[in-house]
Amino acid sequence: MKPGGLIRAPLRSYLGAATEIVPGLALSAMVAIAAYGVAPLLPRMLPLPTMVLALFMGMMLHPIAKKPAVEPGMAFCVKTLLRWAVALLGIRIGLADIAALGLATAALVIGAMVVTIASGFAFARLNGQRAEFGALAGAATAVCGASAALATATAVPHYPGKHADIVFVVVGVNALATLALVIFPPLCILLGFDPQTTGVMLGGTIHDVAQVVGAGYAVSEPVGNTAVIVKLFRVFLLLPVVLGIGWYFASRGAEPGEAKVPMPIFAFVFLFLCVVNSAVPLMPVLAPLYVPMRALMIDFSTWGLLIAIAALGLGTSVSGLGALGWRHGVTLLAATTVIVVIVTGGLLALRPL
Repeated sequence: MKPGGLIRAPLRSYLGAATEIVPGLALSAMVAIAAYGVAPLLPRMLPLPTMVLALFMGMMLHPIAKKPAVEPGMAFCVKTLLRWAVALLGIRIGLADIAALGLATAALVIGAMVVTIASGFAFARLNGQRAEFGALAGAATAVCGASAALATATAVPHYPGKHADIVFVVVGVNALATLALVIFPPLCILLGFDPQTTGVMLGGTIHDVAQVVGAGYAVSEPVGNTAVIVKLFRVFLLLPVVLGIGWYFASRGAEPGEAKVPMPIFAFVFLFLCVVNSAVPLMPVLAPLYVPMRALMIDFSTWGLLIAIAALGLGTSVSGLGALGWRHGVTLLAATTVIVVIVTGGLLALRPL
């Protein structure tokens, strides 16, 4: 072999792999950009989050995505790009704000999340569905909607119909969160909750961050601030949720004594960035460098999730999604009911007489 051949061969291999992902990545990015441009133009009576719109637009273009040339790039988006976009969600979270919630609120939120995830598995089993779908439904309901569904998908083993299940959960939690945005603020008034308790209820039960923001600040700024902090606490718990679900499926699939706890690097990057986002504000000298870098990472995370879900839509058949049946909806609705009942009941029990 000529000198330098050992170096040039791996380089050609990397360049070849990079070239393979370009068509699928470009198609997914174009769908994401189109969704970003169209979302603000939708009528107020038909608001759709950009992420859900990208999903729908991708599904409409599914026949194009069946071409072999775009499949490697779409797989890259749904796996690699998705993991790093989820990791960068950590830069949005401040540990001091979470600590200010207090032990009682934290315990209530954690308890509700644990029971909700378990209920996802239980209801899936009762409805004759796969445990993997129960994990997706439970985590999306317990943590942060679509983002949690996508993150959990990285820890769930592949199985026939997995993409359709993910899409169903993403669409379902968005629909339920939008309904909660309208119903829950008046419900809190009816129950006589004060602003602090109202914020905890909204942040502890509504699935997606966008709907939490809309519901909270529609009531008042103090309610919105509390709701967002509680919601970010749930997002912070995405790390143990993904690790726990990954461990569960790894232990089921291994021989006795051979189960291995998954160690996804992206999950630990998520935790590291949470710590960085909490520590850097205490060092003002770093602010001129940190502020633009944080904004850049938030943008990358937002667009990474958007492109990944566009790729997921491109790989999903509308007919395959329609064949899932009513049981999927029942499981998702039942898990949502569980978290609402536990959080609301807990707040009523903690309220001073």
